[in-house]
Amino acid sequence: MTGWNLTFRSSAAVRLWWPAIIAALITGAVLGSIGFDRYSRPLFDFWQRASPRSLATTDVRIVWIDDASIKTIGPWPWPRYVMARLTETLASGEPKVIGYDVVFPDPDPNTPEAFARLYPELPAATAATIRALPSMDSVFSQVLGKTPAVLARVGLDSETTDTGQNLLVAAQFTKPLPATTQKWGKALANLPILDDAALGYGLINGPFDSDGVVRRVPLVARVGGVDMTGFALELARIARGVERIDPIGGKAKLQAIGFDGKILPTAPDGTARIRFGPLPEKATISAADLLAGTVKPEAVTGKIVIIGLNAAGTADVVGSPIDPQTWGTIVQASAVDAILGDALIFRPGWAWAVELVIAILMVGLALVIAPRVRGLHVVAIVAAAVSASFALSAVAFYRPGMMIDVIGPILVGASASATMTVQLLINARRTLFAERLVSARATGELNAARNIQLGMLPGRGGLAAFDARVDLDALIEPARSIGGDFYDVIRLDEHRVCFLIGDVTGKGVPAALFMALSKALSKSVLLRDADDLGAAVTRLNTEIARDNSEDMFVTMLFGVLDTRDGRLDLCNAGHENPFRIDTQGRVSEIAIDGGPPLCVAPGFPYDVETVILAYGESVVIVSDGITEAQSPEGDFFGHERLARVLTEWQASSSVSEASNALLREVRAFENGEEATDDLTVLVFRYTGSTAI
Repeated sequence: MTGWNLTFRSSAAVRLWWPAIIAALITGAVLGSIGFDRYSRPLFDFWQRASPRSLATTDVRIVWIDDASIKTIGPWPWPRYVMARLTETLASGEPKVIGYDVVFPDPDPNTPEAFARLYPELPAATAATIRALPSMDSVFSQVLGKTPAVLARVGLDSETTDTGQNLLVAAQFTKPLPATTQKWGKALANLPILDDAALGYGLINGPFDSDGVVRRVPLVARVGGVDMTGFALELARIARGVERIDPIGGKAKLQAIGFDGKILPTAPDGTARIRFGPLPEKATISAADLLAGTVKPEAVTGKIVIIGLNAAGTADVVGSPIDPQTWGTIVQASAVDAILGDALIFRPGWAWAVELVIAILMVGLALVIAPRVRGLHVVAIVAAAVSASFALSAVAFYRPGMMIDVIGPILVGASASATMTVQLLINARRTLFAERLVSARATGELNAARNIQLGMLPGRGGLAAFDARVDLDALIEPARSIGGDFYDVIRLDEHRVCFLIGDVTGKGVPAALFMALSKALSKSVLLRDADDLGAAVTRLNTEIARDNSEDMFVTMLFGVLDTRDGRLDLCNAGHENPFRIDTQGRVSEIAIDGGPPLCVAPGFPYDVETVILAYGESVVIVSDGITEAQSPEGDFFGHERLARVLTEWQASSSVSEASNALLREVRAFENGEEATDDLTVLVFRYTGSTAI
């Protein structure tokens, strides 16, 4: 099919390019409207799940306010006195920093005044002493003031920026955050008495992706008009003793954060993707165990501690790329470790150029390979290209933590490839339809030629009634629609009947045309020279050879039967010898010396040999389409099988059964294989009946 044989430079191939290129551009535009973060998520989540980051050596510890702690101490929120005790216990272990992944916006209800009112039966002096005690918020504040503590804040949406909160910020920004940084109108902060005592403050709420999964944490944000660090970055800052935060990028777009002598890549909104990994069991401690002394404070020495909630009913449940259900505190712990361990995942500014090159290569493969290559080769090439793209993305992700998208380029290439394939299939179907139309026309013409050719031969019904003194039958099965075999029966006079069978070299239209010429000339010559069969054949040889520009030849066997006495004159021009079946059913081959096929040796003198048939004897003449028929194994039907069929046939009185039996046996022998040559049989039995 020509649609599959286009070359790279052909105009037909170029015409197919434009729809494919347009499809690729449309796909790219659609992906652009969806956004990189959305359509690329499955790939980068897969890389995270395929090889999670190891946190075996992390310096982050989580102190859980878990179910055991709630059962031991009481429901959350705990009294500030308990929080002060927990903080003092942790501080005695000398951690680098303690972060509270909870917010304390309301006063502690367990005040000395409230306790005194609860027990009015207390002596006045005792009640006055209790009322004189400091508030538990004050106690907690004093403990915080002696501890490297970081308190959390929650950004809240607001139509207007609340600049009246006067939020404290410990980190020093070298310049204002660019305009692209995420903004919150105001913040849910802690009690001022607690805020005043803390060493640092960080934002704990970051953006969820549209599928509800947390992949990013805020490194910086603008809250209530104030530039602020994220909770994880603030913990890392205090742990490293860093004071200055350096926003990198112009006024319009944030690109990264300078921190502790290194660059932390960020998205324009100030968030950063982190590479997740399972937190080891040793990195978590129950608050109840610390307060009970089961776990010693030395377990947090030199560590970064985060206090968080994971008790039943806690709302801080999120999904991550490696865990559909985890805790927000674990995300913060992973973020701290990623910041300190250079495990932030970033998308370099030149990533689009790499992705564009991959997309162009994919489209180029679609434009060039699809028209040129077929079948499994196409699958192998495409699979290799896709595998190489995924390998590039994996190496970039696992080594420097870069996000190089290959899903988009592959989809762009796939759209171009699909468009090319559809066009090629349409063209192929059109070509196939045209070829079938031409074939149908040719088949119709060949069928018409076959009908004309077979119409030139005596029909089986006419042969049965040809002469009362001879039982006649013949059949022909061309190997193609038309062929080169033929036969004829000619009445020479009142008592003599001429039989002939021929086989032209070759098949198809040329053989059919030469067959028509040979048959017509044979009848003409034999009717003129009926008294001398040998002379007639010699003359026919000359006549046929006269205009034989294609150097074709024809084998023929001639026989003239005298119905009065059974005399049969035979002349063989290179054809198969006939077979004789006597009245006892014995089969014998009539050996005739004869001569070469007609047109091989013009002027050759052909001799005639004579046999006398007894009443009831039969003669079978075949073409080599029977004796040279082949089985699937390559065996020939041969003369022995032919003789066996004729021996079995003799039990029947119908000569047509001999023709039919030979046809059946040959086709069974071929076992469905395509016939290699035309098949022709002519059978007659001398009955010796009275003259017509």
